[in-house]
Amino acid sequence: MPLTFDLLVIGEAGPYVMLGPIDAPLDALPDTPLALGGRAQRVDSGVLTLGGSAALTACGAARLGLRVAFAGRVGDDDAGDYVRDRLAAHGVNTRALRVDDTLPTPLTTVMTHGGGQMVISAPGTRATTTGDDIPEQLLTRSRHVHCASFFLMPKLAATLSHLFAAAHAAGATTSLGTNDERSGRWDRTALTPVLARTDLLLTDAYEAGRLAGTDGGCVTSAAELLARRGPLVTVRNGVDGALCHDGDTLLTTDGIRVNARDAVGAGDSFNAGFIAAQLAGRPPAEALAIAAVCGALSTRAGGGTAAQPTWAQALAHLTTVGDGPS
Repeated sequence: MPLTFDLLVIGEAGPYVMLGPIDAPLDALPDTPLALGGRAQRVDSGVLTLGGSAALTACGAARLGLRVAFAGRVGDDDAGDYVRDRLAAHGVNTRALRVDDTLPTPLTTVMTHGGGQMVISAPGTRATTTGDDIPEQLLTRSRHVHCASFFLMPKLAATLSHLFAAAHAAGATTSLGTNDERSGRWDRTALTPVLARTDLLLTDAYEAGRLAGTDGGCVTSAAELLARRGPLVTVRNGVDGALCHDGDTLLTTDGIRVNARDAVGAGDSFNAGFIAAQLAGRPPAEALAIAAVCGALSTRAGGGTAAQPTWAQALAHLTTVGDGPS
């Protein structure tokens, strides 16, 4: 049976309302006009945009030229219609985006302040997404299957190892972006069977430390420990660039400097870049450099999708990226 998609992305999607920048210090919130009962706080910008790690990864990959399908769940509401429309506008197939008539679509407000942000989120359908929402036909007719926000979607996480096994049986490769664990529990036991069937683990420095149990320790050591559990591991490390580790070899890249406006979704654009590069047959060192470029370029505009690069744009910036084995 011929393959239909290069990439199937599984996970969450919802509108993001981006507000900012806020003048008052966020750590002094109770003493500012943002306190409950206080006067309205005025900011310079307000933007409605598509959000969710899975959704932004899907859009980034489609922008890079991949044939992308999305599977997940939204509510039967205007927010759900917005998600479907925005994904489709970015070239993502949404036929497997299930509509739940019992819960609303996830909705998030992001308030920016300097280089930081405050995120307020209503989960809606996010936690009710299950493995049954993922059509078997998509798993068996996609070259690669990516899942995002493992810890935010417990019902999906419980069946993800089986979904990845089905993808492997059909000849697909797999990747996982765990994202943050907002409860703080970081249940590594639940992750173990999934990592055994994950070809590529995409994390940032904080996530890697928590997943490896080396909180606050050496990022390289965390990546190596995780890689020895099966997957190739990438770690986004802010201004220090990014690295990847296969358990034996460490690769690093410094990334590129851009006039950054908004870092929301930069990690998801990085992930899309790495996946696209691997599917294009690029070796890990080149994939890491391309991913770093994609993440950096995505910060040039507000929201997570407006400045995501094309494949040609990403390659054009590679000459400024240093990468290689360490």
